[in-house]
Amino acid sequence: MLSSESIYSDFLKSAQETVQQDLLTALAQFQFSEPLQSAVHHAVMLGGKRVRPALCYAVNALHGHILHPAVRRAAVAVELIHCYSLVHDDLPCMDNDSLRRGQPTCHVAFGEHNALLAGDVLQSMAYEVLTSSLFEQDEVQHQTHPRIVLQQVKTLASASSKMVQGQVLDLQSEGIRIDQQALEAIHHNKTGALISAAILMSAQTMFEPADQAMQKLEQFGQHIGLAFQVQDDILDITSNTNVLGKTAGKDLDVEKSTYPALMGLIPAQNYLAELHAQALAALSYFEEDAQALHEMTQFLLLRKS
Repeated sequence: MLSSESIYSDFLKSAQETVQQDLLTALAQFQFSEPLQSAVHHAVMLGGKRVRPALCYAVNALHGHILHPAVRRAAVAVELIHCYSLVHDDLPCMDNDSLRRGQPTCHVAFGEHNALLAGDVLQSMAYEVLTSSLFEQDEVQHQTHPRIVLQQVKTLASASSKMVQGQVLDLQSEGIRIDQQALEAIHHNKTGALISAAILMSAQTMFEPADQAMQKLEQFGQHIGLAFQVQDDILDITSNTNVLGKTAGKDLDVEKSTYPALMGLIPAQNYLAELHAQALAALSYFEEDAQALHEMTQFLLLRKS
């Protein structure tokens, strides 16, 4: 078994450094009055694993390690959408959390009204970045075809809508017992859709929609997206607040429907391993070209927060 430190591969460390810089570059394109400017920066730049951008980069690595500008924009856009979702999830009217990434949540730091507006503007910022020429000057030979940009916009918009639908279903399931089919409907939408979008938006820069490679990556995204949520549910009861950077045990407190609550901790851990095996089976199509995606899968299986 690898240590918690060793799962942060050189690829993931490099991906995190790259997206941090690209997020700063993107944020510099936007100037808002205070306190909105600071609230947006707080929501985006206070850390995080940057899993979704790293998955964008890992798909790009199927064809080498020179990042396509459209992949860099997709990585920023999907992370901005993710950050907006966290800001809104933490609001008193939703999960009512006071801690995120080891720091006060946006509404605690800036007030509920400013946090709500920061989440709102992060959504529009994501699509402005995605449809801009940001990063194109770094790789002139990669002028992005408008067809690719349109595909990416549709993919991100669809995933964002599914994420909201998943949140609605999640709230409706609190305090009641639902079956596994209903639970997976929640999390394919709430968590899995945006993870799949990160993978597909990157793939759209190199594959046609009907290519078998796209089908395999879609399968991978579905399995790894659900596995990510199963692991989150497990960590909520096996980890602690200091490690998680958010309030541990919150799911149990509000009687959320989770995989350990539904099937028990050990069966949930077994299901997590099954989902990862299915994700790896989908990647076998790409053979050794999928090394970066294998590293990301390993990280998602072994992460502690």
